[in-house]
Amino acid sequence: MECSLKGLICGVDEAGRGSLAGPVVSACVVWKGPPKIIEGVKDSKLLSERERVKIYGLIAKEAYRIGIGISTPEEIDRLNILRATILAMERAIHKTGVKPDLVLIDGNVKLAGFPQSKCLIDGDRRCFFVASASIVAKVVRDSIMRYYSSIYPGYGFEKNMGYGTLEHRRAIKEHGASPLHRKTFKGVREFI
Repeated sequence: MECSLKGLICGVDEAGRGSLAGPVVSACVVWKGPPKIIEGVKDSKLLSERERVKIYGLIAKEAYRIGIGISTPEEIDRLNILRATILAMERAIHKTGVKPDLVLIDGNVKLAGFPQSKCLIDGDRRCFFVASASIVAKVVRDSIMRYYSSIYPGYGFEKNMGYGTLEHRRAIKEHGASPLHRKTFKGVREFI
């Protein structure tokens, strides 16, 4: 993974974009580079929950700043998932309170307000900066969904994190959509 950049470098990634319920959560992790390399930092999807939580603690300790941006299910339905994701990413960057020298973003999402940004396809697998944001976003979003599982029981949010598992789809069919569900998404809108 590339790590030779200098200055205030931040990685940005999101979690929950393909979910049927809950917010999309973006993380911006700022490193005063070159960063101290943390072993095990890679795409959050390649780590167990236990590994993610452990590495999250190390990132929180070593990173210069961390910002979290959230777009709600209502914003996702109103704006569409791409625009809501961009909004969450912009919020995450602003929450850091710094003006980074370079913003490295997972995927091909362009952020108009940040001319010093660069998109990296599969950035969460190729770049330490983006991978660290991937882990933070996933850990934060998972904790949000576990919290919501106690408010909206019966959907299995503590296990499926709002993704469209067979069990979750059956629960939507049986109970209808909760306020946490994305009403414009296929798999939800049919049951409203």
